[in-house]
Amino acid sequence: MPDQMSVERTGEVFGRYADADDLSTLADDVVYRIMATGEAFQGLAGIRQLFGRMYEQAFQADAYERSRVVGAGRVAAEWEFVGTHIAEFDGVPATGKAVRIPFIVMYDLRDDHIVEARVYFEYPVFHAQVSA
Repeated sequence: MPDQMSVERTGEVFGRYADADDLSTLADDVVYRIMATGEAFQGLAGIRQLFGRMYEQAFQADAYERSRVVGAGRVAAEWEFVGTHIAEFDGVPATGKAVRIPFIVMYDLRDDHIVEARVYFEYPVFHAQVSA
């Protein structure tokens, strides 16, 4: 039976992930789902691919956490994606424009690891910011 994580333990594990970039908090078979597109990225290699695409390839960007709500085995976090659009993304060629895009991620944790993340990225905000 999986470890039933307390609110306190959930907060500790998620804090290591969000505050210290500790990828050891990800389960071996973790899945990040981009809800708007249906894409799924699995395992550490898949997550590195997603992060590389978002933060280094399509954009030069960082994400800043705005708020977090912690429950037993669940975290909701509000983020702001801030950077420059440097390559094709969602059908839009590089614009060189600065972007600030809100997004929310719902994280499920079990056995002291993040097992799933559902990412709600505001694609319409991106399109509005890079359109002519």
